[in-house]
Amino acid sequence: MLKMSVNFAQKWLQVFTDILVSSASAVVFLFLDFLDVLFCVFFKLIDKLFEGKSSVCYCSIENEEEEKSDNNNENNVLSSTLYKRKNLFRGIGFRRNISNRRKLNENVRWSDCSCENCISWMNNIEAELKLHVVIKEPHPANLEDFKGKKAENIVFLHGFLSSSTFWTETIFPNLSEDAMQKYRLLAVDLLGFGKSPKPNNCLYTLKDHVGMIESSVIQPFELNSFHIVAHSMGCVVALALAAKHSHSVRSITLIAPPYVTSTKEDVSLTALNRLAARRLWPPLLFGSSFMSWYEHLGRCICYIICKNHRIWEGILKLLTWNRNLHFMAIDLTRHTHHSAWHTMHNVICGGAKFMDQYLETLRIAKVKINVIQGSRDQVVPIECSNNVKMKVSNAEVKIIDNADHTSVVIGRENELCNDLEKLRGSIC
Repeated sequence: MLKMSVNFAQKWLQVFTDILVSSASAVVFLFLDFLDVLFCVFFKLIDKLFEGKSSVCYCSIENEEEEKSDNNNENNVLSSTLYKRKNLFRGIGFRRNISNRRKLNENVRWSDCSCENCISWMNNIEAELKLHVVIKEPHPANLEDFKGKKAENIVFLHGFLSSSTFWTETIFPNLSEDAMQKYRLLAVDLLGFGKSPKPNNCLYTLKDHVGMIESSVIQPFELNSFHIVAHSMGCVVALALAAKHSHSVRSITLIAPPYVTSTKEDVSLTALNRLAARRLWPPLLFGSSFMSWYEHLGRCICYIICKNHRIWEGILKLLTWNRNLHFMAIDLTRHTHHSAWHTMHNVICGGAKFMDQYLETLRIAKVKINVIQGSRDQVVPIECSNNVKMKVSNAEVKIIDNADHTSVVIGRENELCNDLEKLRGSIC
């Protein structure tokens, strides 16, 4: 009887908490809707002052653009979430006048960091843009096999607001001696992140990301056979790349893939609402929703954090007794608002409408698919990994107990390396 009373009390406490969070969320996000309107006007005026022309944004709703983004065709590369994010004040016509969004400033914007590290990619702006790639070659003991193309290639793709260091600091140092004689490792800084180019005249679509990987990695290194390992957002890019090169990809390992299914027509909006729901709790979800729904408020955060990253890094070093900063803290600021905003919508959300197609292509090509996710992941719902299994029945799904979105890799490097090293034996 006492147990039933406790369960009843817990149930109603949960209901009350949900109502409280939902009510508070509605009020806070209504205020943020209005605040984003004000900053839309602010940035237009400031951009006009510093750059000679008003900024372009996605605050208006244009039927022509909506129709282009709605069709599930890879030529229609813009995500519908750029235009259809609900905002009460947009709906009543508070913001309407927008110029052609593709005519963007190609120079470093006043609100972006212009330190040597952040704009080093512009030193060779006249040459063809290439991604930053970190390569770890097989050990000399296997050099002859490597020249004979017997060594296998693994391409590593990082997640959102990250870089190649996510892999070079975790997986690269922990592979066994035997594995290092069999594999060539290539960790990529995706377009707009890390040390890779961050052009302002790019919309950071899936096509852009895949094209840059092809011209920077696949073609230069003549990868006729390779594996792919990807984390979070990188999984979407990985699936697009693997589907296009299904004859060359031997396996693909997806760690916390944001794969959202929907019976509704607009799966991109479903992905936005599922992965970045407008709620105050948990904090990670609020952070995702804030940066995903509010173009101009997000730009404010990037101005404060990214443009002034050297100041923040200096403060952190003082607080940590001048120790080296964790690579994730550094990676967090190595992007522009333009690159992060468009990648979020055109890859994570916009890519949702192509995921079924990519997985079907890989299923037909019999590419080995491995999925790994933490049971306590608050960024990507655990159902996303199960969705992959439902789509491709022979995909191997491994759920790691008590691991979250990052600790599924960081903190269990040796276990993950063991999983990756099993790939070669399972597919030869």
